Amino acid sequence: MEKSVDEHNVRQAPKGRLPNFGGRSEKSVAALLTAPGQLVMLFIVLFPAVLAIYLGFTAWSPTSGSDVWHAYEYWHWFDGYWEALNDGSFWAALWRTVIFTVVAVGMEFLIGFVLAMLFLKQFPGRGVLTLFFLLPMMVVPAVSGFVFYMIFQVDGPLNQGLSLLLGRDITILWLENPSLALWSAMVVDIWQWTPLMFLILLSGLVALPEDQMNQARILGANSWHQFRYLILPMMKPIILIALIIRAIEVFKVFDAPYLLTQGGPGDASTTISIWMYREVIVNSRWGFGSAAALIVLILVTIAGAFAVRPIEAGQESTLEELERGDTPSAGGVDPFAKAGTEA
Repeated sequence: MEKSVDEHNVRQAPKGRLPNFGGRSEKSVAALLTAPGQLVMLFIVLFPAVLAIYLGFTAWSPTSGSDVWHAYEYWHWFDGYWEALNDGSFWAALWRTVIFTVVAVGMEFLIGFVLAMLFLKQFPGRGVLTLFFLLPMMVVPAVSGFVFYMIFQVDGPLNQGLSLLLGRDITILWLENPSLALWSAMVVDIWQWTPLMFLILLSGLVALPEDQMNQARILGANSWHQFRYLILPMMKPIILIALIIRAIEVFKVFDAPYLLTQGGPGDASTTISIWMYREVIVNSRWGFGSAAALIVLILVTIAGAFAVRPIEAGQESTLEELERGDTPSAGGVDPFAKAGTEA
């Protein structure tokens, strides 16, 4: 009689033996292996931060006659911080930077999201057009600044084009008018970095689950309901990440306003980066510039903490739903119920 399958001797593969670490635990070995990289990163981040804090309490500058290690000879505690906090040009430059960031990032998001929605479906020439829209992002900022500097000239292509369209001579001072200089610099940033927002949002839209979209269509949800109750809630984390990334980058903007107007006319387009450039490089006030930079860092850190909070809350709610065994919902609501009710 043949033996049943259960009675057969089954050879099991030998179990892999863990490597011998000389009596050390896996945690200690992992710490030793990652220590060099961590020390390098710590030095890259910590050394400039400590040096900036150190200089912020001094009035040292390269023209003072001593090296940076003797900056303590010019120690003046919080005088640099108080001077920056009471400096109207500092707050004006910071406010211009905030306006620049809000307007530029807002326009980049709106244009990028519309383009991403249009490019979500297949159509002839989609790949070529996608590459075309990504080209501005690949241009060197110095080149884009020079190109738009020529475009915004009084007798440049922009004024000539408007003259042809309106049938009269248009001579708008895009770069010489204090009311237009900052907005002209915003155009350069929007033109160059909208493709990045478009790419991030398109990647998020392509990754949306098709089964939920199909279920919403079966329940009778139209395009608006799908967009409102499915696409937007599921895209919320990606949208927040894209906005935060671009806001951080735009807040440091220097290339466009400096190449177009050098921060002028007057201080009309002076952002916080250009202001610090003038104080540190032009005026050689390294201690004062370090103090102002630390104030900006504190303000940006506080704003960033509030901006990241919605992402952390969304991650926590998703983890709780996964622990309960539920299907993560879009924004904590049942999108199908709403879409079906309002359809």
